[in-house]
Amino acid sequence: MISNLNHTKVQSQNLTLIGFGVVLIVVLLTSLSLGAYSIPFPQTLAILFDYIGLKLGTFEVQQANVLLQIRLPRIIMAVVVGGGLGIAGAALQGMFRNPLVEPGLIGVSSGAALFAVIFIVLVPVASSLAWIRPLGLPLFAFVGGLINVLAVYSLSKSQGRNDAATLILAGVAINALTGALIGLVLFFADDSALRNFTFWSLGDLAGANWSKIPVSMILISVPSILLLLNSRQLNALALGEQEAFHMGVNVQRVKIQLLLFSALIVGTGVSMAGMIGFIGLVVPHLIRILFGSDHRLVLPGSFLLGAILLNFADLISRIVVIPAEMPIGVITALIGAPFFIWLIFNLNKSKN
Repeated sequence: MISNLNHTKVQSQNLTLIGFGVVLIVVLLTSLSLGAYSIPFPQTLAILFDYIGLKLGTFEVQQANVLLQIRLPRIIMAVVVGGGLGIAGAALQGMFRNPLVEPGLIGVSSGAALFAVIFIVLVPVASSLAWIRPLGLPLFAFVGGLINVLAVYSLSKSQGRNDAATLILAGVAINALTGALIGLVLFFADDSALRNFTFWSLGDLAGANWSKIPVSMILISVPSILLLLNSRQLNALALGEQEAFHMGVNVQRVKIQLLLFSALIVGTGVSMAGMIGFIGLVVPHLIRILFGSDHRLVLPGSFLLGAILLNFADLISRIVVIPAEMPIGVITALIGAPFFIWLIFNLNKSKN
């Protein structure tokens, strides 16, 4: 009987993930077709099939250039970054056992931003050291995110436990300190660095290109896979650290791994696409509301839904003010902030 129930649950989870995959493909194809320069859907398919060596129809050279050189790398970057932010948020929420935890809220994003800004100012584009930017920037951002999340984690720890209220207050304090340090660094930056930071800080996928894709895929996809391998340990941690320990989980090692992998994902995402908030908060919570809290579904589901949401936000940012583009961070904040307010309201209501 138990075996049949587990089999049914696994089948249901697989169907859910397949459904997310289908929705993601639809969103990607729609995003490839729409924009300031629209490409009819038949031509979009023809270009994609021609790219892999299959002839499906005719298209113009300009259509192919726009789709393959501008939109496709941007959309792949949105999949990787959005999925990474979603799964990192799910892992951190599971580790802290708190639905209010989000990479930006506990300082991961701001720490990554601080070290990214330091790197941008110290290694300008015209510098002889510019060749280290593709790998150096995400690694610098990773270090900054890791330092901040470790600081917040240490400050919120009391008698072996992480208090939720203290965690959020520590995150606010660390974010404020990081914001001040960013301002201090920018005070010594030149006009070019200031301009780059302004666009980057609002969230921007316009700078995505094929040269950035391999670095982002390695530094986000690999730790995302490693997070997936910790799904059973996260299920155990959901019962409490003592209970997880008695179930054979090496709690401290798992927590360190989760922090490292999440910081690397968020740091890389911030370095590639700027400050994009609320994906790591909204996505995992939606998955838990709709499909339960089993991390075997929550983690991969958060990756897929994060990719869907960021691509959808990117599509809106490209079509809402044609021919200009709205910063993608503005779109995600407009989606995520009301959800965050609703979440706090419902948590307070449930306590009363």
